[in-house]
Amino acid sequence: MSKGPVLIELEETSAPPSPAAAAPVPDISGDPGDPGGVGAQASADLEGAAAQGQAMLHVAGLAARPPARLARWFFAGVTLLFGTFLSIAAWDFATALLARMPVLGTAVALAMGGLVILALLIVLREVAAFARLARLDRLRRNATQAVADDSLAQARAVLGQMVALYQRRADMRWHIDRVTARADEQFDATAVLGLAETQLLAPLDRAAKAQIEAAARQVATVTALVPLALADVIGALVINMSMIRRIAEIYGGRAGFLGSWRLIRAVMAHLVATGAVAVGDDLIGSVAGGTVVSKVSRRFGEGVVNAALTARVGIAALDLCRPLPFAAQKRPGVSALLGHALRGLFGCA
Repeated sequence: MSKGPVLIELEETSAPPSPAAAAPVPDISGDPGDPGGVGAQASADLEGAAAQGQAMLHVAGLAARPPARLARWFFAGVTLLFGTFLSIAAWDFATALLARMPVLGTAVALAMGGLVILALLIVLREVAAFARLARLDRLRRNATQAVADDSLAQARAVLGQMVALYQRRADMRWHIDRVTARADEQFDATAVLGLAETQLLAPLDRAAKAQIEAAARQVATVTALVPLALADVIGALVINMSMIRRIAEIYGGRAGFLGSWRLIRAVMAHLVATGAVAVGDDLIGSVAGGTVVSKVSRRFGEGVVNAALTARVGIAALDLCRPLPFAAQKRPGVSALLGHALRGLFGCA
């Protein structure tokens, strides 16, 4: 009997499989005890796909799409016919009720008159909202022209219009006093407009950036936590509309419903025309050096990209709603806004 080790030679010639060749473990965001549940299905559907910010891309496409001329005529005709029919029916109802029951007919007629007055007030409010937005556009054009012509008189006229725009706001009184005291010390157009930008618009810029950061954080959260189809698109659209409307209010261009829709269409059209809605590596690299999607699930990566696109929308809204173009003040960037907005949210900033 041999007391030494026994060597058994195997006939297999192929090398054993290496652990490095094993498939990666899938990211299951659902219940660990439910391998066939919603989390496993979502992980299987999204495996290997790169975050593209589909929700914000759909929002941009919907908002920037120009309406068809035939469709506009069709809906205008339908609205006109429906309004005519409703007006005639209401008139016949009120006159018949007056003939049968004068007291009740008078009350109904007064109620209809009140509704008509409310409708007119809503129309006037929308017209005033468009006028406020046009006022901001006119200020920005005049300021650009004053710098181009180096016109001190035109620059001081723009400064006076901005003071008149914000003089009724209690939070701007101190800044208006400083601008008024130092306006005579400036002797060229660039200095006058720089004074207006640093003294009047600096606090408004901070408030607008806070709105952009809040909107980006909300869009990222909705995209990451809401798994329903089209729910993230609707949520992103509502959040972006609210953000753009608040930015307009901050700069003195408070808009109604139609004004807000016109403004978001202008912002999205600008982004689509300039290619700023396209998803690039800078959206991820600006947050965490390009490693955020590799560290978190695909759904959280979509949230980060949608938040970055929301920040781009907010910056475009700044450009359109701000009375002066950025010159003395630094234009905010996506990296700073997104990093501050998502700090601690995904553990990536």
